[in-house]
This record gives sequence, C-alpha cells and structure tokens, in this order.
Amino acid sequence: MLSKCDHKEDGFLKNEYILNLNELIMTRNYVYNEKTYQKYKITDLSVKKKNSYVRNIYEEDGKILTLKHGYPQFYTQILFEKNKPEIFVKAVLNDVESLSKISSCEKIEKFDQES
Repeated sequence: MLSKCDHKEDGFLKNEYILNLNELIMTRNYVYNEKTYQKYKITDLSVKKKNSYVRNIYEEDGKILTLKHGYPQFYTQILFEKNKPEIFVKAVLNDVESLSKISSCEKIEKFDQES
C-alpha cells in the first residue's frame, strides 16, 4: 500500500494505491481537494470528488505495471517499483517509450495476506 501520495499537477485530500500481488489488481482511492475538484468539474460534470478504481497489474523485471491502456501504436501504463515511493506513467508511441514521474508517496506499508 502506498499512501499520502502527492501529484505533480493535482491536489488531493487522500491519494493511495493498494497493490494486491496475489490477485494481481491495483486499487486506487482518492479524494480531490476543492481546487482540483472544481478544475475538473468545469469541463466534466461526471467528475466525483471522491473516487476509486481497480486495474489489473502484472510483474516484469522487478517492476509492477498496470495493463496497457490505449491502442497498439500508443498506450500508457502506471509503473511501480517494489519498495520505492515513486509512481510513474509509462507512455509508448510507435515502440518509443517515455517515463514520467507522477507521484511520490510518503508511506509504504506491506501486508501479508491472511489465510
């Protein structure tokens, strides 16, 4: 679990990522601060101040990635490195890859799954 995550462009009251490596899912829970909420609400009435979403993930070369989002020529993924507080977005256009840091988290917690 990565919590108290900042963001390069947006403000949050809560921003956390829960990575379940047994079920291979990532859950993101967040609550926008008022300024960020109003910024998105102006152009999209479906925006909610508090939200949560789930994405499938996989491990590759010591990194954790969400499944590809987009088309074969252009797609994005969220990228995590184990035991590191930074979160990146990986963008690929015609097999050219770029990596941008989107967040740093103050807190990393590990939990073992109970049987």
